[in-house]
Amino acid sequence: MTDTSRARESLQPEPAAEVRPTSSRRHYVSDLIAVIYIGAIGLIAMLSGAIYVLFPELGALSWDVMRRPHGRWGSAPWMLALTPALTGAVGTVATRNLPYGFASVAIVVCASILILRAMRSPIAPAISAGLLPLVLGVTSWWYPPGILLGSTLLAALLLGWRRSSPAAATTPRFAASPGAAVESAPHPEPLLALDWFAPLLIFVLIAVAMVKLTDMRFILFPPLVVLLYEMFHDPYGCPWAPHLGRLPVVCFAAALGGFLVHQQVPLIPLAAALSMAWGVIVLRIFRTNVPPALAVALLPMVIDRPTIFYPISVGIGIALGVLWFAIFRRFREPSRIVHA
Repeated sequence: MTDTSRARESLQPEPAAEVRPTSSRRHYVSDLIAVIYIGAIGLIAMLSGAIYVLFPELGALSWDVMRRPHGRWGSAPWMLALTPALTGAVGTVATRNLPYGFASVAIVVCASILILRAMRSPIAPAISAGLLPLVLGVTSWWYPPGILLGSTLLAALLLGWRRSSPAAATTPRFAASPGAAVESAPHPEPLLALDWFAPLLIFVLIAVAMVKLTDMRFILFPPLVVLLYEMFHDPYGCPWAPHLGRLPVVCFAAALGGFLVHQQVPLIPLAAALSMAWGVIVLRIFRTNVPPALAVALLPMVIDRPTIFYPISVGIGIALGVLWFAIFRRFREPSRIVHA
């Protein structure tokens, strides 16, 4: 069997092992905790008047670390608390000093990735924290402390939840679908930094060009960079990379539901909890493990007067991203994959 054949086989999820009732119940409990947490963050945002305490990627982070408290993100509570605030500070500085465009977006994305690499932080959603101020035009210095508050509360909740969560009972990192106990398949090591960074940055610049041409700012919605960062950095290990065909549908459905909830529910805590719950339902319906889709569902909560063009823009952006990654993966020689 050739290296190419083995690499392709590694993308196919193994048959799901039988899920014990106790494990299944625990997953539903973890989903409920994540929804309640997002509702509580929405309440803090409403009472304080600081809407950006409700950082959308908290949805992705809370869902993943509650379901997998000993997983990749859950195993780094200090990084979970600190990394998004640091990248958020970078994004705020850039937004206050630079207009939205190729240079500012590239600077923020590169600086955010550099922070992740320098800190050895696995918290990829922190990239979204850096890009969000540019996309929304946030210049308030309260933005980074607001993120720090939400992420610190989540880290504290995680530490408490981990005490009752034995490592063996958590969902493996590369589960093909939420709730399925699937052993991780062997796969090649992550690519060298330049091999994955160049195509990622090129796509970001193409997306900025699309934003400029269409005036649809959310074609480059912040969680999109998180999705592609994980896919380009570790194309054979990212849990949603084998399901490219579902990604546009999942993200569009999450965005549309979040938009409709925002339009119909005026109470911030309830709207945040319902948007989060809708995102979880979408993931279960499509049996995909895509935590950033939950951030897509929550993003309308921090947009000033979102319109129907928000989910449309998300659909366009994720379709472009999937197409670009498919091209990248098609022409990537598995034999050139080496340890990063």
